Amino acid sequence: MRVALIGSADFGKAALEAFLDRGDEVVAVFCPPDNPKSSKPEVLKEAALARGLNPLQFASLKGPEAAQALIDSNADICVMAYVIQFVPQELCKIPKHGTIQYHPSLLPKYRGPSAINWAIALGEEKTGLTIFRPSDGLDEGEVILQKEVAIGPNDTLGKIYFDHLFPIGVKALLEAADLVVAGKHQEIVQDESQANYEGWFDANAAQIHWATHISQIYNLIRACNPAPGAWTKFGEQKVQIYDCHKHVAATFGAVKGKPGEVTQITLDSIFITCHGGQIEVLKAKGAAGKVTGAELAKELNLEVGQFFAL
Repeated sequence: MRVALIGSADFGKAALEAFLDRGDEVVAVFCPPDNPKSSKPEVLKEAALARGLNPLQFASLKGPEAAQALIDSNADICVMAYVIQFVPQELCKIPKHGTIQYHPSLLPKYRGPSAINWAIALGEEKTGLTIFRPSDGLDEGEVILQKEVAIGPNDTLGKIYFDHLFPIGVKALLEAADLVVAGKHQEIVQDESQANYEGWFDANAAQIHWATHISQIYNLIRACNPAPGAWTKFGEQKVQIYDCHKHVAATFGAVKGKPGEVTQITLDSIFITCHGGQIEVLKAKGAAGKVTGAELAKELNLEVGQFFAL
């Protein structure tokens, strides 16, 4: 089939290579302009050039130039893979079989840009991916294909995305494209009564509040690992926590220390008290970069009985 691809980053690159490697003809590649603040060029752009394609880097996809480029490509279908630019309906409808898009949640749940972070942070035991028809509403179009992924009790954002939603998502785009071009797909309208939207998982969302329950804190740290990094403060020093264990107290009275208190420093880690137990910090990032919990304690001159900010 003749495929037009709109995307960016590693996921866009993987989708491009998957279609090419199985013999499809990629007739247009749209990706955002290079970031002037970064020394690294857009990954999808470099992948397209490496495969002998001329990537199209429009500042906006709303203009007539982008539409004409897609018309000229004579694509059978357009595939959206990690899209960070707004794509108008006029563009989506140009290919013979329209456009399909990837989203890393089981729509209509967790619409928005940080779907995986929120699912883990809010304690979900499963998530998944959806291939759908993009509309002008955010992640609101008809569903074509979905795949479920379990969220294990200790899974991090990195594990769920890179081990599951990334590779399964690329395969799902191929599968959905085949179904649509063959006319064998179904389009299911999303149930708005089940819909929820979550915004960016930003620095405010990633802040650790030690007075909250241990399960909430543990889920937050997992949801932010590797990005944006759950954070707390020791004095004026910002500390991001990555790898950790949770130690749930058998009873409320068995909790050692007060929320935010350092109760133990080992050869590898530090223990910080929260409601219902303690978080054992194994990997963190302070002023000196990523370090073990014990190295962090040394960097901050931590002592048992001192407190992280609530």
